Amino acid sequence: MSTAVNCPNCEAPLGGNFCANCGQEAVLHHASTREFLHEFVGHYIALEGKLWGSLSRLVFRPGLLTNEYIRGRRVRFVQPLRIYLSLSLLFFALLKITGGFDPKVDADADATPNKSSVDFAMRATDQVASAQAKAAGAVKPLSPEEARGKAAAEAAINEMKKEVTIDDSAPATTWNKQDGGTHLNVSDIDSALSDWPTLRHKFHAFDQMPGDQQVDVFKQGIYRYGPYVIFCLMPVFALFLKVLYLGTGRRFGEHVLFALHTNAFAFLIFSVILLNPVSIINFLLWCWMLGYLPWAMRRVYHKGRFGTFWRWATLMFCYALALGLALLFAMAMGVMNAGH
Repeated sequence: MSTAVNCPNCEAPLGGNFCANCGQEAVLHHASTREFLHEFVGHYIALEGKLWGSLSRLVFRPGLLTNEYIRGRRVRFVQPLRIYLSLSLLFFALLKITGGFDPKVDADADATPNKSSVDFAMRATDQVASAQAKAAGAVKPLSPEEARGKAAAEAAINEMKKEVTIDDSAPATTWNKQDGGTHLNVSDIDSALSDWPTLRHKFHAFDQMPGDQQVDVFKQGIYRYGPYVIFCLMPVFALFLKVLYLGTGRRFGEHVLFALHTNAFAFLIFSVILLNPVSIINFLLWCWMLGYLPWAMRRVYHKGRFGTFWRWATLMFCYALALGLALLFAMAMGVMNAGH
């Protein structure tokens, strides 16, 4: 380590452990892996305690971390944008690793036959029939009961083939519309995308995929673009708050601060739910998350219970719509990049 009379960064005279002009440390250590690790642990976890102090207020005292920052008590806590980005990246990483919140469904429990199972049954039946035909000379003639059973089996197979043929001839994708009973099918989308050949090609490629691959494309779109689109919703969340609290004198930056803290809390709770296998604990976490936002809104914005409740309900409705559109955009981007 080395001690200098003047600050190596700004050349100001030193009179303590830190430069009074720029804040750099007066005692400098030689660059080493150990020093980097010590700096990281000391800054985020152990020495200054920023992480634990920030998380304890963020999780157990709704709105307090926002109030502390507004009051100017900022050095002792992790910066709002940093804690939001860290917890959001943690959540999306766990979401991809664990596969999400949907329970695993056993494929054998699905009672609806699909095309692949029908094809397999028909191929197996054809192979059995071929083997029987080859051995026809060595086998005694069928009895009347066996002949009727064989005829019934062949009729059933032919009916299955007809159903599969009809399914193949129908459009792969169809949505019902409520305006006059019309239908929006692949040809409608194809004509709508006629002016965008790239989008049209991507849609056709996606439409030809099996259903499970289409679901994977949607998931990959959310995993890849979800963090970006949700981060872009932070100003939207703050804008909703700005409109709901007009006349309170709150600046837009304060609403952004509140949005960062509350969404960081949501990412943290979602991450715990993804890792926790105990149902009762997850239920309690969902309940805490449901009551967290109105509690934080009341502590930060100082409104009554009724005023907080209707603002919270309106905020949740508007933000749910915006979040749905954002996730649809992420899935659409996944379709656009399918096969890359």
